[in-house]
Amino acid sequence: MILEKNRSIFVLTIIAALALHAGGVCAQAYPAKPVRIIVPNPPGGTSDILARLIAAKLTEAWGQRVVVDNRPGANGHIGAEMVVRAAPDGYTLLLMDVANIAISPSLYPKLPFDILRDFAPVTSLTYSPHGLSTHPSVPARSVKELIAFAKARPGQINAPVALGSASHLAAMMFAHRSGINWVYIPVSGAALNLVVMGEGHMLFIGMLQTLPQVKAGRLRLLAVSSAQRDPALPAIPVVAESPGLEGFITGSWQGALAPANTPPEIVNKINAEMARILVQPDIREKLSVQATVPQTNTPQEMGLWLAAEKDRWAGFIKTTGFKLE
Repeated sequence: MILEKNRSIFVLTIIAALALHAGGVCAQAYPAKPVRIIVPNPPGGTSDILARLIAAKLTEAWGQRVVVDNRPGANGHIGAEMVVRAAPDGYTLLLMDVANIAISPSLYPKLPFDILRDFAPVTSLTYSPHGLSTHPSVPARSVKELIAFAKARPGQINAPVALGSASHLAAMMFAHRSGINWVYIPVSGAALNLVVMGEGHMLFIGMLQTLPQVKAGRLRLLAVSSAQRDPALPAIPVVAESPGLEGFITGSWQGALAPANTPPEIVNKINAEMARILVQPDIREKLSVQATVPQTNTPQEMGLWLAAEKDRWAGFIKTTGFKLE
């Protein structure tokens, strides 16, 4: 009996060692073919810009092509579902504004995936506060003036938004806390363009997209939605400095996700490589001039953040009674 028991323990030990070795080999061999990063938004947006910067660096580091595949539609759900249904082998990744996907469960009861069950968090990547901007024709030059201007014209000021997006919810939260009644114009990725062309009055959108238009004089930046002023933009206040808007923090949190059950060794390898890329001086410089900061973490930390963000927006949506028709 003792001999048989010892033999069983020995066999189990060998199996465990082989499994660990196989996991290590799996991570070392990855990637052995091209990797696809799905961006569920049109080209030119924050996620797309960031994905292309990272893809170029990954291609250089791995010696395998890393391609960006734009799959816009349904507020990012089409591209996200493609990743959920992909093989969990690290060759199909999702890069998007993860704040958007954290909002979705509260707005879409029939969402074809569960954000906490069907994805393997890889890492958060960057944080870009929303810029609160207006078309130059709007006479307001501060948050206080915008609130007064909008209150004097209930239902006349419009905000182009992608319905259910983080930008939409930011505008809703601002209006809710300020007592404003403005109109939301549903768009599918062209919110910035509508305001630049003068067909929209104001918007909250990531600084990566906002600043070039501000510098060109096509938008007026009134405030940013971060906790503190950006050292690169010391003259621009944060929304939270305005009375009644204390603690107002929103923004574009970009992150990477893989299909659930992707081997942890592969997830950790991607995490480490993306973290390495985002501290490189040329990448930091490109991001900083757009008021965007690298913000990486572990897969476990990202999972906890997603759960907390999901709860935060669920509470706000419940308070307002907002529903997508």
